[in-house]
Amino acid sequence: MPPARRTDAVLLLVAIVWGSSYLAAKSATSAHPVLIVLFARYAISVLACLALVAARPRPRPGSRHRPWRLNRNEARAGTLLGLTQAAVLVLETYGVAHTSAANAGLIISLTVVLTPLLDRSAPGGRLPPRFFAAAGVCVLAVGLLMGTTGLQAPRSGDLLMLAAAVVRAAHVALVGRLSAGRDLRPLQLTTCQTAIGTALFLPYACASGGLADLAHAPVGDWLQLVHLALFCSVFAFLAQTWAVQRTSASRASLLLGTEPVWAVTIGMVVGGERLGVLTATGAALMVAGTYWGQSIERSHRTDPKEVAPCPTSPPPPATTPTSV
Repeated sequence: MPPARRTDAVLLLVAIVWGSSYLAAKSATSAHPVLIVLFARYAISVLACLALVAARPRPRPGSRHRPWRLNRNEARAGTLLGLTQAAVLVLETYGVAHTSAANAGLIISLTVVLTPLLDRSAPGGRLPPRFFAAAGVCVLAVGLLMGTTGLQAPRSGDLLMLAAAVVRAAHVALVGRLSAGRDLRPLQLTTCQTAIGTALFLPYACASGGLADLAHAPVGDWLQLVHLALFCSVFAFLAQTWAVQRTSASRASLLLGTEPVWAVTIGMVVGGERLGVLTATGAALMVAGTYWGQSIERSHRTDPKEVAPCPTSPPPPATTPTSV
């Protein structure tokens, strides 16, 4: 397989894995409390990250290079980002437990248009009016998705996913600010964040008896937890980092931006969910609005007429991860 196609295949696989995370999380939270699911996901993830760090080549005797140790910037950023990431996952996991996997995957994609609004450090200055038009399309889509229950109040899960989209956008903007001009290694940063998340949920897991429940959980439950931890977290993040270094940001965004489509597809095919007229219309508008907004923001940021060179600014992220 040519290198370009291999890279595209990896990015598409990441989008599929992220799209599957909503149904997996919904299934896991139907059998176990949300905070127990989050503890298990974090604990499995941190063990995998530690194993990867330990597998790195050891330095030569006398060398000051310690690849398995966190530097000061990684420790500070990892601690803060670990807290914000945990907040995002709490909102997302509670949200998907009280709405459909399809709705969860669509509403959380609002992060794509919310992040540029919150990221003051991004080059390019004020966004053009057409970006706000794209954001308006996404807001209309959310209204349609939340209106699937008719004239009743929207489902609590939809509101939680909306809150998660806002918090995740702030989290991503914080990632950009903390990583600007700093030496942050992805694996070490991910390890620190997962360790923080594990520590946060460990007291509840011990006090609630959740550890005993996990020990006696059926194989199917463990497969869902392992899928969320190893594939939707560790693999997806590292694979994305590897792939975006080998292709253009535009192409990576296009492929990774198919995540909500996969969330809907997997929710319908595997989870047996159904889309009504309002939901289908909202889904189409959400996908169109996020793609449109992403395209506008990317072209505005990279337009040489609008963006002055800034040698100290980090390269823009290829996309915003939005999986549960």
